[in-house]
Amino acid sequence: MTYEKSILITGGAGFIGSHVVRHFINKYPQEYRIFNLDALTYAGNLENLRDVETAPNYNFIHGDIVNETFIRELFKEFSFNGIIHLAAESHVDRSIADPMAFVKTNIIGTVNLLNAARDCWEPSPEGKLFYHVSTDEVYGSLGNTGLFTEETSYSPNSPYSASKASSDHFVRAYGETYGLPFVVSNCSNNYGPYHFPEKLIPLFINNIINYKPLPVYGDGNYTRDWLFVKDHAVAIDLVFHKGKQGETYNIGGFNEWKNIDLVRLLCQKMDKKLGRPEGTSEGLITFVKDRPGHDFRYAIDATKINQELGWKPSVTFEQGLEQTIDWYLYNQQWLDHVTSGEYREYYQKHYLD
Repeated sequence: MTYEKSILITGGAGFIGSHVVRHFINKYPQEYRIFNLDALTYAGNLENLRDVETAPNYNFIHGDIVNETFIRELFKEFSFNGIIHLAAESHVDRSIADPMAFVKTNIIGTVNLLNAARDCWEPSPEGKLFYHVSTDEVYGSLGNTGLFTEETSYSPNSPYSASKASSDHFVRAYGETYGLPFVVSNCSNNYGPYHFPEKLIPLFINNIINYKPLPVYGDGNYTRDWLFVKDHAVAIDLVFHKGKQGETYNIGGFNEWKNIDLVRLLCQKMDKKLGRPEGTSEGLITFVKDRPGHDFRYAIDATKINQELGWKPSVTFEQGLEQTIDWYLYNQQWLDHVTSGEYREYYQKHYLD
């Protein structure tokens, strides 16, 4: 079959990436040939895409964006029309322990993709697009009031956010210097199905199931804006197709939660769903020493994408959290495979045997 365009989605076996891959495969089965490039590090899980892995317009490629030669050869072979760049090291605690891993993937890997796209698309970049997906953490920390807008100055406070800020700047620099067509989006904290259980919500769901402590940093008053991952995939679709080249779009859930309030809500819902006495899970809350450089508050002003592209969240946080909990409870095998490491065998069994 001949497709209108070939789209490369990097990090497509990860949490957000798998939702974006699934969304594009299902919505554009005749238009797009989707290539999912993923290094399958600890957070890359092909079990996330079982339901679409046999789709005729889907292709998985195992590889690392840090490998410059590999990336250049890949672009020569497939001549991608568009790139949705999601591949990244993304966990703040891991960046504190190993900053260089974040420099390699988030900065060098992004520049490798930019160079390959520039070479592949010259001298006629019309109809091409490099879409860089980033984070609100590049803006730094907010006080008790205010919101991040697309004009907010960058002020990253962790090795993770510094590496993402650098990659954002490189994308914009390639647009200005080489005329590379691009868009950038900066999103708030995502949550939902298929989330690797190192992040707050899936970690605490798993810990509650197994009666393990719920470690809350500091006094628990750190505040985050939460975005349901399926709504994020829809927003990425809109920005990719309707966003103005050279622009930035902030994507947020239009809600804020203090960590401790979120955890207590999660505990209440889990106790009810698991048939446990009220307060059982809250008894697992354990306040732990704060991490270095912990940003106090993030909050996205998503007015621009709402007014220009018509996007808004489809669910409230409470609704999205309910769906998320149900998914983990109904997919205990997936959670067991991830926490045991068994999920790593999926690639071997299904792609190499």
